[in-house]
Amino acid sequence: MNPRPFLPSPSCLAVAALSLLAAGASAQDTRTVKIAHAGPTSGAIAHIGKDTQNGVSMALEEINTQNLVIGGKKVKFELVAEDDAGDPRQATAVAQKLCDARVAGIVGHLQSGTTIPASVVYSKCGIPHITAAATNPDVTKPGYKTTFRLIANDNALGAALAIYAHDTLKLKRVAIIDDRTAYGQGLADVFKATARQKGMEVVSEEFTNDKATDFMAILTSIKGKKPDAVFFGGLDAQSGPMLRQMEQLGLSNVKYFGGDALCTEKLPELASKAGTLANVTCATGGASIQKMQGGAEWKKKYDAKFPGQFQNYSTYAYDATYVLVDAMKRANSADPKVYVPFIGKANYKGVTAPITFTSKGELTQPAVTLYAFRDGARVPLN
Repeated sequence: MNPRPFLPSPSCLAVAALSLLAAGASAQDTRTVKIAHAGPTSGAIAHIGKDTQNGVSMALEEINTQNLVIGGKKVKFELVAEDDAGDPRQATAVAQKLCDARVAGIVGHLQSGTTIPASVVYSKCGIPHITAAATNPDVTKPGYKTTFRLIANDNALGAALAIYAHDTLKLKRVAIIDDRTAYGQGLADVFKATARQKGMEVVSEEFTNDKATDFMAILTSIKGKKPDAVFFGGLDAQSGPMLRQMEQLGLSNVKYFGGDALCTEKLPELASKAGTLANVTCATGGASIQKMQGGAEWKKKYDAKFPGQFQNYSTYAYDATYVLVDAMKRANSADPKVYVPFIGKANYKGVTAPITFTSKGELTQPAVTLYAFRDGARVPLN
């Protein structure tokens, strides 16, 4: 006896069809929004670029747990990571690639020399970028509506270092070295101008490049001028060997000043913990992580996720990512044409500080922190 075949009723078929349609609609209602990080993740300062990329990654992972709905669709954020190798030409190529990929926003670039040319590309294609690290004032000078900076610029950093050298340390004679990059030269120029205004004598001006590791000839020349201090506009990758060579040349009592790009957790290692490390005073834009509201808790989360990788800027890259997403939420759109004006109107309580921007895309109240190195560790002075 053959059993009678089962035939679903019309009502069952209707319910099944509706269920399939609902599942399809649910899948279609989730939109992927791409946010990019652009910076040097290869080369001598890859450790700094990877630190900022980590900040973006950490922020997006957190944001994705919030199940945000923007423009009527659930949004999933995706990180697009691009390496500009710290090279201006590669940075413009990366910028164009991100424009062509229609990412919604970029956190980057790291250096002024890469950020300035990339900002032109982003302005033309209408995609916003927030730099968490580039400090040359020229970054925002053109007034592009797509360019924002989340830290103090060189005018604040260079001036703070010169004032400290003169007013606190009572130094009178300084030699200046820069690496000829937009960042290094710009910072050195501000330091020099402020030092002279304070009555300090600039006894020597030298330059190198951001790939050099041998500074013996420059330092030997400077030694003959008997400076109280050396100011270096450049990166930690050059500062490390420079500090070692200063010790070898008997410049152990000469103070050493620099900006945020050498003011990293990795500098002691790069300097092989030379005795001259104790002479370093460096400045970063923003408060020290110890003074950031929630900074200590944030750092614990970061260290658990990326052990031993913290340098300088990941906190700012983290906040920059949230600022982009916050603007999308307020605009109810992830379309740059719609949400870019909302970035300029930000009033965001970040980990680094309360974040609001001037009409030029600068922070309205940038802070500066001076650091020294004690027993091989970076410690804030203010």
